[in-house]
Amino acid sequence: MHKLISSPQNSLVKSLVVLSEKSKARKQTGSFIVEGRRELTMAIQGGYHVQKVFYYKELLPQDFDVEQYPSEAYIEVSKEVYERIAYRATTEGIVAVLNANSMHLKDLTFKTKFPLIMVAEAPEKPGNIGAILRTADAAKVDAVCIANPKTDMYNPNIIRSSVGCLFTVQIATGSTSEILRYLQKEKIDTYAAALKEDSELYHEQDYNKSSAFVVGTESDGLSEEWLEGSTKKIIIPMLGEIDSMNVSVAAGILMYEAKRQRGF
Repeated sequence: MHKLISSPQNSLVKSLVVLSEKSKARKQTGSFIVEGRRELTMAIQGGYHVQKVFYYKELLPQDFDVEQYPSEAYIEVSKEVYERIAYRATTEGIVAVLNANSMHLKDLTFKTKFPLIMVAEAPEKPGNIGAILRTADAAKVDAVCIANPKTDMYNPNIIRSSVGCLFTVQIATGSTSEILRYLQKEKIDTYAAALKEDSELYHEQDYNKSSAFVVGTESDGLSEEWLEGSTKKIIIPMLGEIDSMNVSVAAGILMYEAKRQRGF
């Protein structure tokens, strides 16, 4: 059964806006927002449960069937409502509410004998997290771990900047101590990207065994716990005037070097 909401003042519309804007609301309800047909399809394929699908008919292709998305409810909205709930007011025509999945380290499973993992410590910008996830999907790494996250992973800006790859990559969050202990327990060598005197060139290491790259923020770098606990410290040569690069770019270089060594 489909219902229609035409007023932006509707209580359900207001709750959607809060869910989109407030991390606290997402954590309290265990729900989050996905916008766009491709992103919603990727989320469903990634095993996410859809609570509600909101759609603005004028932006959907002719004869488009919203019931292709398995959902508990389908709600048609007016132009005014869609412009209120959608970040991209002139595209796609679909906004959905989904149940969040757990992102615990214990839930990680690996299909490969020697997994490749990307770890980012305390990334601050959702755009950087999204870019790392997008590259991790492209490189087909086994998992991405976010240590000491500064934002919840269902931030709409992470979903948008990852182009839906939040749903295609295994993700786990935890403290630095938790993730470091997990990697050590699983006998996964850790390579901390750091501008230190004893750092070794990244391309001179062997990543054919179980490996995890660890990157920090451009401003603070990695914590001492990672620097002391990792198997090795590695460095990407900086040949110009600056001494650091965007964290997502550094992560991409490292992931693809490992994939190159493994023959892709």
